[in-house]
Amino acid sequence: MRLNQKAYYETKLGAAYLGDSLNLLQQVPDESIDLICTSPPFALLRKKEYGNVDAEDYIEWFEPFAKQFHRILKPKGSLVIDIGGSWIKGYPARSLYHFELVIELCKPPEKGGLGFYLAQELYWYNPAKLPTPAEWVTVRRERVKDAVNTVWWLAKNPHPKANNRRVLKPYSEAMQNLLKNGYTAKLRPSGHDISKKFSNDRGGAIPSNLIDARDEGDSTQMGDPVLTYPNGTNLSDLVQPVNVISASNTSSNDYYQRKCKEKGFKPHPARFPPALPEFVINLCTEPGDLVLEPFAGSNMTGCVAETMQRKWLAFEIDKNYMEASQIRFEENLL
Repeated sequence: MRLNQKAYYETKLGAAYLGDSLNLLQQVPDESIDLICTSPPFALLRKKEYGNVDAEDYIEWFEPFAKQFHRILKPKGSLVIDIGGSWIKGYPARSLYHFELVIELCKPPEKGGLGFYLAQELYWYNPAKLPTPAEWVTVRRERVKDAVNTVWWLAKNPHPKANNRRVLKPYSEAMQNLLKNGYTAKLRPSGHDISKKFSNDRGGAIPSNLIDARDEGDSTQMGDPVLTYPNGTNLSDLVQPVNVISASNTSSNDYYQRKCKEKGFKPHPARFPPALPEFVINLCTEPGDLVLEPFAGSNMTGCVAETMQRKWLAFEIDKNYMEASQIRFEENLL
């Protein structure tokens, strides 16, 4: 897909455009996008250099983008938004803006909403997050560290295009032993009746909405849980999903960071871990589908889409970040 202006750079499968995302979105044809995977600016109390909107103004700011998202998504397309929470200024109490946002997006049109469906919540746990807000976490010790972003998976249809077979992960050693030695069907203490079908080999464990990529740059750990039962049984042994994405985005020596330093570029301070878009792109799209990142930043989403043989579009308003994002595609630029 080509827009009405020249791309800042192109690859074999995608194109990145410099400009106001809202203006660029209006050039995208109706029902042409399979997946929008993005992390818009959060409503943080401490302002970031890439721009932030106050919590009380956030829904009004986001609504024009959301209307365009709904228009350009295919009937079974998905909108996945990574959005961090915030605090009420001066108080150790949480803002509700990100909950209010998803409620507004999912209200039916006749009630003033946009008519999205909430397919599922995912959670990105970033173990490297700083203990903020410092006043309440490290000084007064009234709160624990806020280290989780909610990732809302929304869709225009209650049955969006998705297949968890595309994100199966290898069975754990314990599960492999269970498949080998058999499993006795029984009623668990929780009341769940585990049938003999539990011991069927279905090619891999269904991943959870817990995506574990704690080793920075290792995208092979999608869906690995970070919790265990007291007896050491991994949650993955139960072949059940959970909903936390554990991945740090603070690596200071990956290729992007090194090249930014060599070329004098200022790297984007809020980068996606590759595990997040990889999981979502696998789950919601197939090779050849079109993925859009309207707040591209360092364009990790476009990079991951390229490696997974998906077409992609990326929009970014800051020329410095756009220029630096080309580093991710140096070997594949046209």
